Amino acid sequence: MPQTARQQPAAPLATTRQPTTGQRPAGPEAEPRGFGGGSGGSRGSKRKGGARRGPTLSKADWGPLGKHPDLDAIVARQRLQLPLSGRLTVAQVNQAWKRCAGEHHPDRGGEHDTMQLVNGARDRLLGRDGD
Repeated sequence: MPQTARQQPAAPLATTRQPTTGQRPAGPEAEPRGFGGGSGGSRGSKRKGGARRGPTLSKADWGPLGKHPDLDAIVARQRLQLPLSGRLTVAQVNQAWKRCAGEHHPDRGGEHDTMQLVNGARDRLLGRDGD
């Protein structure tokens, strides 16, 4: 006959402590005290009046230098060989423009039309649209 291994009784995975008389359980299972409903939030968590802040992006994030540029700003970023997304600083735009201007300037053998596109890209990103 084959020998069988003795099975040991299974130990409980987690034990719960019951609070003794006069003690409240700590942690998320604790019930809130006082008035104010069962939200359990802190005292200053509710905003009174005014508009609530949402998870949306600010107006600056949608600008040419912001996180989410529009299509014209993306084309301008491509012309200046800048990252297509993310925030840019004025210094980054000027540095990229100087690099591209040195390459495409007509006095250095570049095309006049290409230099105009590079200048227009810089102006678009810096908000200097002269309509």
